[in-house]
Amino acid sequence: MADADDELSLVFRALADPTRRAMLSRLHRGPATVGELAEPFPISRPAISQHLAVLERAGLIERTVSAQWRTCTLRTEPLDEASDWVERHRGEWNERFDLLDEQLRRMRRGTP
Repeated sequence: MADADDELSLVFRALADPTRRAMLSRLHRGPATVGELAEPFPISRPAISQHLAVLERAGLIERTVSAQWRTCTLRTEPLDEASDWVERHRGEWNERFDLLDEQLRRMRRGTP
């Protein structure tokens, strides 16, 4: 279970950055070269490479090399796993928020 948690942590860390989320959104439309992914961002090529390394380490992209072209492809399995984790916990979170809401209503009414 620790390995799954570690993989999930990598995915959530990768998703925490808006540049990486934008790259994933672009890849949702289909594979792209590193240059195409870098184009909209006013950051250096080494910074782009670091972002791509984080995405690759999290298993969110696959990079391939063909001649001088480096192409990135979205891998959705880690996103599915993150979504499943959120869904498994959503019920518990909603239940706790409902209990908090009820407690706040009681406090406003002055009842314990």
